[in-house]
Amino acid sequence: MPPDFKDSPQRRRALVFGLELPGSDQLTLELEELRLLLANLGVEAVQTVVQKRLQPDPATCLGSGRAAELRGAIAGLEADLAVSNEPLSPRQMHELRALWGCDVWDRPLVITKIFQGRASSAEAKLQIDLARCRYELPHLRGLGEQMSRTGGGIGTRGPGETEFERHRRKLERRERDLSRQLGRVQAARGGQRKRRARSGMTTVAFVGYTNCGKTTLVASLSGDRALHGEDKLFATLDTAIRRVRLPSGRLILAGDTVGFIRRLPPELVASFRATLEEVAEAGVLAVVMDVCDPHPEDTFGVICKILADLGASDRIGVLVLNKIDRVPEGDAAKAVLALSKHGFPVCCTSALTGRGLDELLTALDGLTERRGE
Repeated sequence: MPPDFKDSPQRRRALVFGLELPGSDQLTLELEELRLLLANLGVEAVQTVVQKRLQPDPATCLGSGRAAELRGAIAGLEADLAVSNEPLSPRQMHELRALWGCDVWDRPLVITKIFQGRASSAEAKLQIDLARCRYELPHLRGLGEQMSRTGGGIGTRGPGETEFERHRRKLERRERDLSRQLGRVQAARGGQRKRRARSGMTTVAFVGYTNCGKTTLVASLSGDRALHGEDKLFATLDTAIRRVRLPSGRLILAGDTVGFIRRLPPELVASFRATLEEVAEAGVLAVVMDVCDPHPEDTFGVICKILADLGASDRIGVLVLNKIDRVPEGDAAKAVLALSKHGFPVCCTSALTGRGLDELLTALDGLTERRGE
Protein backbone atom coordinates (compact mmCIF):
# COMPACT_ATOMS: atom_id res chain seq x y z
CA MET A 1 0.00 0.00 0.00
CA PRO A 2 1.12 3.63 -0.55
CA PRO A 3 2.20 5.69 2.49
CA ASP A 4 -0.59 6.50 4.94
CA PHE A 5 -1.05 10.21 5.72
CA LYS A 6 -3.79 9.66 8.30
CA ASP A 7 -2.91 10.21 11.95
CA SER A 8 -3.40 7.43 14.47
CA PRO A 9 -5.57 8.38 17.49
CA GLN A 10 -3.32 6.49 19.95
CA ARG A 11 0.29 7.19 20.87
CA ARG A 12 2.65 5.08 18.79
CA ARG A 13 6.00 3.47 19.55
CA ALA A 14 8.71 3.61 16.91
CA LEU A 15 12.12 2.16 16.18
CA VAL A 16 14.18 4.86 14.45
CA PHE A 17 17.03 3.87 12.14
CA GLY A 18 19.64 5.72 10.13
CA LEU A 19 22.62 5.01 7.91
CA GLU A 20 26.15 6.17 8.63
CA LEU A 21 27.30 6.81 5.09
CA PRO A 22 30.68 8.19 4.00
CA GLY A 23 30.69 11.92 4.75
CA SER A 24 27.49 11.81 6.87
CA ASP A 25 28.83 14.11 9.59
CA GLN A 26 25.34 15.41 10.43
CA LEU A 27 23.80 12.02 11.29
CA THR A 28 23.67 12.53 15.07
CA LEU A 29 21.95 15.91 14.69
CA GLU A 30 19.58 14.54 12.05
CA LEU A 31 18.52 11.67 14.32
CA GLU A 32 17.97 14.10 17.21
CA GLU A 33 15.75 16.17 14.94
CA LEU A 34 13.89 13.10 13.70
CA ARG A 35 13.05 12.05 17.27
CA LEU A 36 11.82 15.60 17.97
CA LEU A 37 9.73 15.57 14.79
CA LEU A 38 8.16 12.26 15.83
CA ALA A 39 7.41 13.60 19.32
CA ASN A 40 5.47 16.43 17.66
CA LEU A 41 3.34 13.73 16.01
CA GLY A 42 2.77 11.93 19.30
CA VAL A 43 5.20 9.13 18.41
CA GLU A 44 7.63 7.83 21.03
CA ALA A 45 11.04 6.84 19.64
CA VAL A 46 11.81 3.84 21.86
CA GLN A 47 15.11 2.89 20.22
CA THR A 48 17.52 4.33 17.65
CA VAL A 49 19.66 2.09 15.44
CA VAL A 50 22.57 3.21 13.25
CA GLN A 51 23.95 1.00 10.48
CA LYS A 52 27.27 1.78 8.82
CA ARG A 53 27.20 1.28 5.05
CA LEU A 54 28.91 2.57 1.93
CA GLN A 55 25.50 3.09 0.32
CA PRO A 56 21.86 2.18 1.06
CA ASP A 57 20.86 -1.36 0.21
CA PRO A 58 18.43 -1.18 -2.75
CA ALA A 59 16.05 -3.72 -1.19
CA THR A 60 16.01 -2.96 2.55
CA CYS A 61 18.16 0.18 2.96
CA LEU A 62 19.92 -1.39 5.97
CA GLY A 63 21.01 -4.63 4.33
CA SER A 64 19.14 -7.93 4.48
CA GLY A 65 21.02 -9.30 7.51
CA ARG A 66 20.57 -6.21 9.66
CA ALA A 67 16.95 -5.85 8.60
CA ALA A 68 16.25 -9.47 9.62
CA GLU A 69 17.90 -8.86 13.02
CA LEU A 70 15.66 -5.88 13.69
CA ARG A 71 12.48 -7.89 13.16
CA GLY A 72 12.93 -9.42 16.61
CA ALA A 73 13.88 -6.08 18.16
CA ILE A 74 10.72 -4.43 16.83
CA ALA A 75 8.59 -7.21 18.26
CA GLY A 76 10.40 -7.07 21.61
CA LEU A 77 9.97 -3.30 21.85
CA GLU A 78 6.25 -3.65 21.03
CA ALA A 79 6.80 -1.03 18.35
CA ASP A 80 4.09 -0.57 15.74
CA LEU A 81 6.19 1.74 13.57
CA ALA A 82 9.70 1.94 12.10
CA VAL A 83 11.06 5.26 10.86
CA SER A 84 14.01 5.75 8.51
CA ASN A 85 16.17 8.86 8.52
CA GLU A 86 16.92 8.12 4.87
CA PRO A 87 14.33 8.58 2.11
CA LEU A 88 12.98 5.14 1.18
CA SER A 89 12.13 3.93 -2.29
CA PRO A 90 8.80 2.17 -2.93
CA ARG A 91 10.64 -1.17 -3.03
CA GLN A 92 12.44 -0.55 0.27
CA MET A 93 9.26 0.52 2.05
CA HIS A 94 7.38 -2.50 0.68
CA GLU A 95 10.13 -4.98 1.64
CA LEU A 96 10.52 -3.62 5.18
CA ARG A 97 6.77 -3.59 5.83
CA ALA A 98 6.53 -7.21 4.73
CA LEU A 99 9.56 -8.24 6.81
CA TRP A 100 8.74 -6.38 10.02
CA GLY A 101 4.93 -6.51 9.97
CA CYS A 102 4.54 -2.85 10.97
CA ASP A 103 4.13 0.55 9.36
CA VAL A 104 7.28 2.06 7.87
CA TRP A 105 7.84 5.80 7.42
CA ASP A 106 10.79 7.84 6.23
CA ARG A 107 12.00 11.34 7.13
CA PRO A 108 10.24 13.12 4.21
CA LEU A 109 6.93 11.50 5.19
CA VAL A 110 7.34 12.55 8.85
CA ILE A 111 8.00 16.19 7.91
CA THR A 112 5.12 16.20 5.42
CA LYS A 113 2.78 14.84 8.10
CA ILE A 114 3.75 17.70 10.43
CA PHE A 115 3.15 20.25 7.68
CA GLN A 116 -0.21 18.63 7.00
CA GLY A 117 -1.24 18.96 10.63
CA ARG A 118 -0.16 22.62 10.82
CA ALA A 119 -1.77 23.85 7.58
CA SER A 120 -4.69 26.16 8.29
CA SER A 121 -4.91 28.64 5.38
CA ALA A 122 -6.29 27.67 1.99
CA GLU A 123 -2.91 28.32 0.37
CA ALA A 124 -1.00 26.17 2.86
CA LYS A 125 -3.48 23.33 2.41
CA LEU A 126 -3.06 23.51 -1.38
CA GLN A 127 0.72 23.36 -1.01
CA ILE A 128 0.55 20.40 1.37
CA ASP A 129 -1.86 18.53 -0.92
CA LEU A 130 0.54 19.02 -3.81
CA ALA A 131 3.50 17.81 -1.73
CA ARG A 132 1.51 14.72 -0.72
CA CYS A 133 0.72 13.93 -4.35
CA ARG A 134 4.36 14.32 -5.34
CA TYR A 135 5.47 12.08 -2.50
CA GLU A 136 2.82 9.41 -3.03
CA LEU A 137 2.95 9.11 -6.83
CA PRO A 138 6.39 7.42 -7.06
CA HIS A 139 5.31 4.94 -4.37
CA LEU A 140 2.16 4.04 -6.31
CA ARG A 141 4.13 3.66 -9.54
CA GLY A 142 6.69 1.48 -7.80
CA LEU A 143 4.06 -0.73 -6.20
CA GLY A 144 2.20 -1.00 -9.49
CA GLU A 145 5.36 -2.25 -11.19
CA GLN A 146 5.93 -4.81 -8.44
CA MET A 147 2.36 -6.08 -8.65
CA SER A 148 2.47 -6.31 -12.45
CA ARG A 149 5.47 -8.64 -12.14
CA THR A 150 3.42 -11.08 -10.07
CA GLY A 151 1.20 -12.04 -13.02
CA GLY A 152 1.13 -15.72 -13.90
CA GLY A 153 1.75 -15.60 -17.63
CA ILE A 154 2.39 -13.53 -20.71
CA GLY A 155 0.01 -10.62 -20.94
CA THR A 156 -1.48 -11.21 -17.50
CA ARG A 157 -1.98 -8.45 -14.99
CA GLY A 158 -0.85 -8.54 -11.37
CA PRO A 159 -3.62 -8.71 -8.75
CA GLY A 160 -4.84 -5.27 -7.87
CA GLU A 161 -2.86 -3.55 -10.61
CA THR A 162 -5.98 -1.98 -12.12
CA GLU A 163 -6.89 -0.40 -8.80
CA PHE A 164 -3.39 1.06 -8.51
CA GLU A 165 -3.59 2.44 -12.03
CA ARG A 166 -6.90 4.15 -11.24
CA HIS A 167 -5.46 5.64 -8.06
CA ARG A 168 -2.34 6.75 -9.92
CA ARG A 169 -4.35 8.50 -12.65
CA LYS A 170 -6.49 10.18 -10.00
CA LEU A 171 -3.38 11.46 -8.20
CA GLU A 172 -1.83 12.68 -11.47
CA ARG A 173 -5.00 14.65 -12.28
CA ARG A 174 -5.00 16.06 -8.74
CA GLU A 175 -1.35 17.07 -9.09
CA ARG A 176 -2.06 18.93 -12.33
CA ASP A 177 -5.07 20.72 -10.81
CA LEU A 178 -3.14 21.74 -7.70
CA SER A 179 -0.19 22.94 -9.79
CA ARG A 180 -2.52 25.16 -11.81
CA GLN A 181 -4.13 26.59 -8.65
CA LEU A 182 -0.76 27.28 -7.05
CA GLY A 183 0.43 28.87 -10.29
CA ARG A 184 -2.36 31.41 -9.86
CA VAL A 185 -1.31 31.92 -6.22
CA GLN A 186 2.27 32.46 -7.35
CA ALA A 187 1.16 35.07 -9.90
CA ALA A 188 -0.92 36.84 -7.25
CA ARG A 189 2.03 36.91 -4.84
CA GLY A 190 4.20 38.33 -7.61
CA GLY A 191 1.70 41.13 -8.10
CA GLN A 192 1.70 41.85 -4.36
CA ARG A 193 5.50 42.06 -4.33
CA LYS A 194 5.46 44.53 -7.24
CA ARG A 195 2.97 46.74 -5.41
CA ARG A 196 5.14 46.62 -2.27
CA ALA A 197 8.22 47.51 -4.34
CA ARG A 198 6.42 50.57 -5.73
CA SER A 199 5.78 51.73 -2.16
CA GLY A 200 9.52 52.27 -1.74
CA MET A 201 9.66 50.24 1.49
CA THR A 202 12.38 47.60 1.80
CA THR A 203 11.21 44.09 2.69
CA VAL A 204 13.18 42.36 5.44
CA ALA A 205 12.45 38.62 5.56
CA PHE A 206 13.07 36.92 8.90
CA VAL A 207 14.35 33.45 8.08
CA GLY A 208 15.72 30.58 10.11
CA TYR A 209 15.14 27.22 11.67
CA THR A 210 11.67 26.18 12.69
CA ASN A 211 10.66 27.23 16.23
CA CYS A 212 13.38 29.88 16.65
CA GLY A 213 10.86 32.63 17.38
CA LYS A 214 10.47 34.39 14.02
CA THR A 215 6.72 34.95 14.35
CA THR A 216 6.98 36.37 17.87
CA LEU A 217 9.86 38.60 16.73
CA VAL A 218 7.88 40.07 13.81
CA ALA A 219 4.86 40.53 16.10
CA SER A 220 6.97 42.36 18.70
CA LEU A 221 8.69 44.61 16.16
CA SER A 222 5.44 45.53 14.41
CA GLY A 223 3.24 45.70 17.49
CA ASP A 224 0.70 43.42 15.81
CA ARG A 225 -0.90 41.33 18.54
CA ALA A 226 -2.82 39.34 15.95
CA LEU A 227 0.38 37.44 15.13
CA HIS A 228 0.82 34.59 17.58
CA GLY A 229 3.94 32.46 17.77
CA GLU A 230 3.66 28.93 19.14
CA ASP A 231 6.29 26.75 20.78
CA LYS A 232 6.11 23.92 18.26
CA LEU A 233 7.72 22.90 14.98
CA PHE A 234 6.44 24.48 11.75
CA ALA A 235 3.73 26.53 13.45
CA THR A 236 4.07 29.05 10.58
CA LEU A 237 3.41 27.87 7.02
CA ASP A 238 2.26 31.19 5.54
CA THR A 239 4.23 34.38 4.98
CA ALA A 240 2.95 37.32 7.03
CA ILE A 241 4.06 40.84 6.07
CA ARG A 242 3.87 43.66 8.65
CA ARG A 243 5.00 47.30 8.68
CA VAL A 244 7.75 48.21 11.13
CA ARG A 245 8.89 51.73 11.94
CA LEU A 246 12.65 52.22 12.31
CA PRO A 247 14.41 54.71 14.63
CA SER A 248 14.94 57.07 11.65
CA GLY A 249 11.19 57.19 11.11
CA ARG A 250 11.34 55.18 7.89
CA LEU A 251 9.05 52.20 7.40
CA ILE A 252 10.11 48.71 6.33
CA LEU A 253 8.09 45.58 5.65
CA ALA A 254 8.98 42.66 7.96
CA GLY A 255 8.16 39.20 6.62
CA ASP A 256 7.60 36.12 8.77
CA THR A 257 8.47 32.97 6.81
CA VAL A 258 8.15 29.17 6.95
CA GLY A 259 10.88 27.57 9.08
CA PHE A 260 13.79 25.50 7.79
CA ILE A 261 15.10 22.12 8.90
CA ARG A 262 17.83 19.72 7.81
CA ARG A 263 17.00 17.78 4.65
CA LEU A 264 13.73 19.56 3.95
CA PRO A 265 11.91 17.23 1.51
CA PRO A 266 12.20 18.40 -2.12
CA GLU A 267 8.45 17.80 -2.57
CA LEU A 268 7.76 20.43 0.10
CA VAL A 269 10.32 22.88 -1.26
CA ALA A 270 8.77 22.60 -4.73
CA SER A 271 5.20 22.84 -3.42
CA PHE A 272 5.98 25.87 -1.21
CA ARG A 273 7.67 27.69 -4.07
CA ALA A 274 5.18 30.57 -3.98
CA THR A 275 5.81 31.08 -0.26
CA LEU A 276 9.59 30.68 -0.44
CA GLU A 277 9.80 33.22 -3.25
CA GLU A 278 9.05 35.84 -0.60
CA VAL A 279 12.47 34.98 0.85
CA ALA A 280 14.24 35.05 -2.51
CA GLU A 281 12.75 38.44 -3.43
CA ALA A 282 13.33 40.20 -0.08
CA GLY A 283 15.75 43.12 0.01
CA VAL A 284 17.40 42.03 3.26
CA LEU A 285 17.40 38.75 5.18
CA ALA A 286 17.55 38.65 8.96
CA VAL A 287 18.68 35.16 9.97
CA VAL A 288 17.05 34.26 13.29
CA MET A 289 18.65 31.61 15.51
CA ASP A 290 17.73 30.15 18.88
CA VAL A 291 20.47 31.03 21.36
CA CYS A 292 19.68 27.73 23.13
CA ASP A 293 20.75 25.76 20.03
CA PRO A 294 23.69 23.56 21.12
CA HIS A 295 25.03 23.46 17.54
CA PRO A 296 24.73 27.04 16.19
CA GLU A 297 27.48 26.65 13.59
CA ASP A 298 25.88 23.55 12.07
CA THR A 299 22.46 25.18 12.08
CA PHE A 300 23.78 28.33 10.40
CA GLY A 301 25.40 26.15 7.74
CA VAL A 302 22.06 24.43 7.02
CA ILE A 303 20.29 27.80 6.76
CA CYS A 304 22.95 29.14 4.38
CA LYS A 305 22.66 26.06 2.16
CA ILE A 306 18.88 26.41 1.88
CA LEU A 307 19.21 30.12 1.13
CA ALA A 308 21.83 29.34 -1.52
CA ASP A 309 19.43 26.84 -3.11
CA LEU A 310 16.82 29.62 -3.20
CA GLY A 311 19.34 32.04 -4.75
CA ALA A 312 19.14 34.33 -1.72
CA SER A 313 22.33 33.77 0.29
CA ASP A 314 23.71 37.17 -0.83
CA ARG A 315 20.82 38.96 0.93
CA ILE A 316 21.86 38.11 4.51
CA GLY A 317 22.24 41.36 6.43
CA VAL A 318 22.11 40.50 10.13
CA LEU A 319 22.10 37.50 12.45
CA VAL A 320 19.58 37.56 15.30
CA LEU A 321 20.24 35.43 18.38
CA ASN A 322 16.76 35.14 19.87
CA LYS A 323 15.46 33.83 23.22
CA ILE A 324 18.32 35.32 25.28
CA ASP A 325 15.94 35.42 28.25
CA ARG A 326 16.43 31.65 28.49
CA VAL A 327 20.22 31.53 28.94
CA PRO A 328 22.88 33.13 31.17
CA GLU A 329 24.54 36.20 29.67
CA GLY A 330 27.85 34.36 29.30
CA ASP A 331 26.29 31.70 27.07
CA ALA A 332 24.85 34.34 24.77
CA ALA A 333 28.28 36.01 24.54
CA LYS A 334 29.87 32.70 23.48
CA ALA A 335 27.27 32.23 20.74
CA VAL A 336 27.86 35.79 19.49
CA LEU A 337 31.60 35.15 19.35
CA ALA A 338 31.11 31.90 17.42
CA LEU A 339 28.83 33.49 14.81
CA SER A 340 30.59 36.86 14.45
CA LYS A 341 33.33 35.28 12.34
CA HIS A 342 30.90 35.03 9.42
CA GLY A 343 31.15 38.80 8.96
CA PHE A 344 27.56 39.78 9.75
CA PRO A 345 26.43 41.95 12.66
CA VAL A 346 24.91 39.87 15.47
CA CYS A 347 22.02 41.16 17.58
CA CYS A 348 20.84 39.43 20.77
CA THR A 349 17.09 39.64 21.37
CA SER A 350 14.23 38.31 23.39
CA ALA A 351 11.06 38.62 21.35
CA LEU A 352 9.03 37.84 24.49
CA THR A 353 10.54 40.44 26.84
CA GLY A 354 11.56 43.03 24.23
CA ARG A 355 15.19 42.95 25.23
CA GLY A 356 17.54 43.88 22.39
CA LEU A 357 14.79 44.92 19.96
CA ASP A 358 15.96 48.55 19.87
CA GLU A 359 19.46 47.42 18.87
CA LEU A 360 17.98 45.20 16.15
CA LEU A 361 15.88 48.07 14.79
CA THR A 362 18.97 50.29 14.69
CA ALA A 363 20.89 47.61 12.78
CA LEU A 364 18.02 47.21 10.29
CA ASP A 365 17.86 50.99 9.90
CA GLY A 366 21.50 51.09 8.78
CA LEU A 367 21.16 48.04 6.52
CA THR A 368 18.04 49.19 4.69
CA GLU A 369 19.40 52.73 4.32
CA ARG A 370 22.50 51.39 2.58
CA ARG A 371 20.42 49.06 0.39
CA GLY A 372 18.21 51.97 -0.62
CA GLU A 373 21.13 54.16 -1.72
